[in-house]
Amino acid sequence: MAPQTTVPDSALAGLREDLAGEVLVPGDPGYDEARVVFNGMIDKRPAVIAQCETPEDVSNAVLFGRGAGLPIAVRGGGHSVAGTALNDGGLVVDLRRMHAVVVDPEAMTVRVEGGATMSHLDHACQPFHVAVTGGRASTTGVGGFTLGGGSGWLERKFGLACDNLLAVELITAEGKHVHADAEENPDLFWALHGGGGNFGVVTSMTLRVHPLPEFGFVMLLFRKEAGPEVIRAYRDLMADAPDEAGGGGIYLNAPPEEFIPEELQGTLLSGALVTWAGPAAEVRAFADPLYALSPSVELLMDLPYVDFQCMLDDPPGMRNYWSAEYLSAFPDPAVDVFCARADGMIVPSGMQHVLFPLGGRVARGPADSPVPWRSAAWGLHPFAVWEDPADDERAIQWVRDVRADALPWSTGAVYLNFTGDEGRQRVVEGFGAENYRRLARVKADYDPDNVFRFNHNIAPAA
Repeated sequence: MAPQTTVPDSALAGLREDLAGEVLVPGDPGYDEARVVFNGMIDKRPAVIAQCETPEDVSNAVLFGRGAGLPIAVRGGGHSVAGTALNDGGLVVDLRRMHAVVVDPEAMTVRVEGGATMSHLDHACQPFHVAVTGGRASTTGVGGFTLGGGSGWLERKFGLACDNLLAVELITAEGKHVHADAEENPDLFWALHGGGGNFGVVTSMTLRVHPLPEFGFVMLLFRKEAGPEVIRAYRDLMADAPDEAGGGGIYLNAPPEEFIPEELQGTLLSGALVTWAGPAAEVRAFADPLYALSPSVELLMDLPYVDFQCMLDDPPGMRNYWSAEYLSAFPDPAVDVFCARADGMIVPSGMQHVLFPLGGRVARGPADSPVPWRSAAWGLHPFAVWEDPADDERAIQWVRDVRADALPWSTGAVYLNFTGDEGRQRVVEGFGAENYRRLARVKADYDPDNVFRFNHNIAPAA
């Protein structure tokens, strides 16, 4: 455990007076609850947690942290697998009380505060039958998700979340409020389309929303042995798919749900999920080649998008380790190594071995954004979730082995929201070398001292 930093009571009194929200330190009621994130492997003890309620709170907290010489982490949804929403012995600027979401159905926009989760966003949008691409779990924070690029079920239809970003309100490392959009501070606005939380604390953002009157999906599951045939069929199905189609090819542990035959529950299954920005009747017709393989389980339904977003939530408190590779192609040899690696999954567990299709509006998005992986055909996402610390080494090695298998087809670019701390070179690859240099110049303009460094960090450079 890291040594605990003690902040003088007089300084804390000043911070408490300056904040409309609450200030928590070790020993306070609620402190231990406030430092919990979803990944059970993360156990960090900040010296101060500032639970902000307003942009002014954020500014005051940042200035306090800098004046006290405390490292500063920023917590939105707290869904970073590496636990970057926290630190040991520093200040956490906790935005979770700032979670308001306001939809403007006439302008087809939504304003989202910095601490809102996908659940907040999707519930606000559902009455208007509109949506924007969200994360694949309702507990994901909208801010970190969008600033990191924003890949989700609706991306082939509506583009990445960052492609729908219209404006941002941000508190800089100097405690100043800055507005960024296509006209005002355009370099900063460009950097926020994938550059993450490197440039300040985003207190709110405005996103474009799209009509989504209906949403359907089909999940077809097969015994593990059918995996190579199923994954190839899904790959071929998505080759010329309309933008409405999304989903993924998958290996997963069958949950104890009513729609799973009892004899298959707790076993490893292969399968295909096809999401559809439209009615389930359309996805059923589209998925006919998969039905021809005689699935063991079929789940087909129309469902409000907000409800679907909760179906695959990563349960809190489990141990997590993830990574990703983005592939230029997925030929039969790649299918074979992908499927063979499923044998290394922990059974039972929450582990998922997933292949996401890109293309559609993702590929047609802005070519100059700092998202070099948008041109890939497939995203490979080994998603390790388990319970027993004794399985740590096995689970982490499995993720690394999946990545290594995919390198012959990898583009080298990667969606950093899917990764933890994998070193500086991986961060450069996540943005692309040329983008990284440009991002580093923007970083130097807005955070020259690298105050906001608990992230996939971009070092400031002239």
